[in-house]
Amino acid sequence: MGAVPLLGGKRNRMKLPNVRSATVPERKITHHLLKNPAHPAGGSQAAFFLRYGFTAAKWERLAEALLRHARENEVVSMDQTVHGHRYAIDGRLTAHPLPKP
Repeated sequence: MGAVPLLGGKRNRMKLPNVRSATVPERKITHHLLKNPAHPAGGSQAAFFLRYGFTAAKWERLAEALLRHARENEVVSMDQTVHGHRYAIDGRLTAHPLPKP
């Protein structure tokens, strides 16, 4: 099944359901999102996040940036997968600057 875009006026827009209780587990970041930039299935995600200064050693920075992204932006499409609903959220992903050494 393909993603279903949420089109139309403001009344059709929505926030991620239960966004206030959303979490991003450490393992999701360190073993998936930042694991291997050379991997054919997920390497582009890892390369993207690493390029912008996110690292597995400071995985909490990426977790907070993703949660903030979900809280501040709206869902643009939904898809049903074997693992449940997948939501796409469009907007800028920002992070606090790294502290100076």
